[in-house]
Amino acid sequence: MSGINDFIIKVANVNGSGSASANGILSKAIFRMGVPVASRNIFPSNIQGLPTWYVIRVNGEGYLGRSENLDFMIAMNPQTTAEDIGNMSPGGYLLYDSTRPINDVGRDDITLLPVPLTEISVDVFPETKTRLIMKNITYVGATAAFLDIDLEVVRGLLGEIYARKPKLVDLNYQAVQLAYDYVKEHFETPLPFRVQGLDRTEGQILLNGNSALAMGCLYAGATFSAWYPLTPSTSVAESFTSLCEKYRRDPETGKNNYCIVQAEDELAAVGMAIGAGWNGARAFTPTSGPGISLMSEFLGLAYYAEIPVVVFDVQRTGPSTGLPTRSQQGDLLACAFASHGDTKHILLFPSNPAECFDFAVRAFDLSERYQTPVIVLTDLDMGMNDWMIPKLTWDDSFRPDRGKVVTREELEESDAWYRYIDADGDGICRRSLPGTHPRGAYFTRGTGHDPFGRYTEKSSDYKENVDRLLRKFRGARTAVPPPELEQPDGATVGVVSLGSCDPSIREARDILAAEDLPIAYCRLKAFPFSEEVESFLEAYDTIIVIEANRDAQLKSLLTLETRVPKEKLTSLQFYSGHQPTAGFLVSGIRDIVAGREAPGAPVLEFAGTRQGGAS
Repeated sequence: MSGINDFIIKVANVNGSGSASANGILSKAIFRMGVPVASRNIFPSNIQGLPTWYVIRVNGEGYLGRSENLDFMIAMNPQTTAEDIGNMSPGGYLLYDSTRPINDVGRDDITLLPVPLTEISVDVFPETKTRLIMKNITYVGATAAFLDIDLEVVRGLLGEIYARKPKLVDLNYQAVQLAYDYVKEHFETPLPFRVQGLDRTEGQILLNGNSALAMGCLYAGATFSAWYPLTPSTSVAESFTSLCEKYRRDPETGKNNYCIVQAEDELAAVGMAIGAGWNGARAFTPTSGPGISLMSEFLGLAYYAEIPVVVFDVQRTGPSTGLPTRSQQGDLLACAFASHGDTKHILLFPSNPAECFDFAVRAFDLSERYQTPVIVLTDLDMGMNDWMIPKLTWDDSFRPDRGKVVTREELEESDAWYRYIDADGDGICRRSLPGTHPRGAYFTRGTGHDPFGRYTEKSSDYKENVDRLLRKFRGARTAVPPPELEQPDGATVGVVSLGSCDPSIREARDILAAEDLPIAYCRLKAFPFSEEVESFLEAYDTIIVIEANRDAQLKSLLTLETRVPKEKLTSLQFYSGHQPTAGFLVSGIRDIVAGREAPGAPVLEFAGTRQGGAS
């Protein structure tokens, strides 16, 4: 059983019921009490009517990865109550609306907390519509009483949400107070586990990865985005649009200094972004796995013609439509080698929303420096959920790295300039921007071309060109973000991973270290892999590759792109549509170290998920 500042809350509700505000208030109230918190919204791919869950992990030590435990259940959806009860941890507590009684729960190791949430609000909210809406906010009041959450913090959050509608602040707080008072009168509170104020969120914020990507695009100087709606990447474009409307308008003329296009499909979106990049704009498109599939041909064009463009791939569960509202790391190989023929793309792997912001900025610099597509891979878990991260910083002295761009003066002084001549031997040629000078004109070719930009089918010219592109790609090893390495004394086992697996890996390593099993850790941040990655793989007898996909894609990429012997790598995979838990990783690493076969990926099922639409 968990204790003070160490427990899991889960809210079961119905998609489209308006519970998002209530759930967010619970999470943010705990955060503002100084206690580290993480939230995960588990929702179906239809618009309305199917079950949805909201999970809040409270942990004073800052362990915020997904957990198997479930200590406090708020059961607001009768259709899933039986199965939700089955998922609860022994010793847990079940809060439910006792206006509608629950039949035999079938468990004697949990405590029922019946609160008539609908009934107690009937007199105050006689209108049926209002009462249904307020039922969600009443469970905030009841939960606050049970878990000792500060009501003044809750009231402050309501004031922020309804700042323009003060009457709604009072109305919602009245509902909160009703349920709070009822619990205080009828139950012994607080529960054995509860929230106790700390000071461990100072300098931290709650932010989702998609919003952080949009902020990074703004900071980096992006002025063009083309996109097609696709779960879970849509809010990147929506956030960027909101930011541009506020910050990308000329203060004197009121005219927009940006262009955002909702395209007819993902293929058109990336084509527009490549066109804008060719024209000198910092341009990007957000998408997910199905979009990457459609964009592959155009990504090959940008790679071969050497045009900068940034793609944000917020990964979801595939193949095909797959599970549109679940998370996975299944696009790694598709992105690394997107397009037919010989292509290799620079990839960045943020592990939290803070890095989403930083890596978005770096993606544009790398794309223009190397004149090539750069793909930033996040996932739904990181992109659409609030994570606790340090406050983002804004440096007004930041200047974009535009790479090798010939100026008007240089063109004026030269007798001739040719687009694909590698004057410096690093594989990177100088590019011109349209309209700079007549001498900067050239044919942009996705067909065979020689250093002068002329069409050719000569084998020697083709080989020279693709070899130069490979030399350019390999040169990026020293420019991409280096891996984060943690190598404790005495470690003989190393783990390699990337992205949002990181919180659970850190927790698992601390558990194993307490058992006198130190584990070295290499968190990859980019592809191509740097020499530090090679050294790490050579340093340990056993290398465990942790990733969230079925086919061991990261292991395959390491085998292809490093010197590590294939037999030295062991996979530990989790691909149920969620990120791995520390408990699963601890068990799997123990088995591998003991010479036992690595465990198969477990299934994490949520009630009512057998039906739903596509997105």
